[in-house]
Amino acid sequence: MVQKAISVNQALDASVPLKEPAKIHESMRYSLLAGGKRVRPVLCLAACELVGGNESMAMPAACAVEMIHTIGNSEVGLKELEFIHIHKTAKLLEGSVVLGAILGGGSDDEVERLRRYARDIGLLFQVVDDILDAGKDLVADKVTYPKLMGIEKSREFAEKLNEEAKEQLVGFDPVKAAPLIALANYIAYRQN
Repeated sequence: MVQKAISVNQALDASVPLKEPAKIHESMRYSLLAGGKRVRPVLCLAACELVGGNESMAMPAACAVEMIHTIGNSEVGLKELEFIHIHKTAKLLEGSVVLGAILGGGSDDEVERLRRYARDIGLLFQVVDDILDAGKDLVADKVTYPKLMGIEKSREFAEKLNEEAKEQLVGFDPVKAAPLIALANYIAYRQN
């Protein structure tokens, strides 16, 4: 996963060269190359490779997904942020995986299984986020999974989502599926 993120960073760097008008390109490069985990483009690349494609087939789409994500993170207020968490986070994860799977030549069944995997990890991310922020969210009277079902049931739900996500990868080459399994586990067991 780390090597894929490095490859994405190199491709992003090459995709927005410094040229005139310099101020605009500097600004674009600053936002795009500010760092980050590159989860969405890495998912796109991993899904492509999982179904038989290679990194170069999916890299343009992976970069496009990261550019969309970067654009969506600028100048948002509280209302927009809530909409992003509910819609963009999971949908952009799904789109990243589906793009990679289609570009890699995946069958309809493989693409659908990978879409379900991405949907599950997108929801898993939100549930774990809610668990990690439970104290702050309770004070803010925010509607979250822990508020609706309690912390323990939320943890059980997160575990169920993690298992369901990984079940979608059964039958794929285990070596090629390993990065996607690792990502699901990372999301499920992260501490921040």
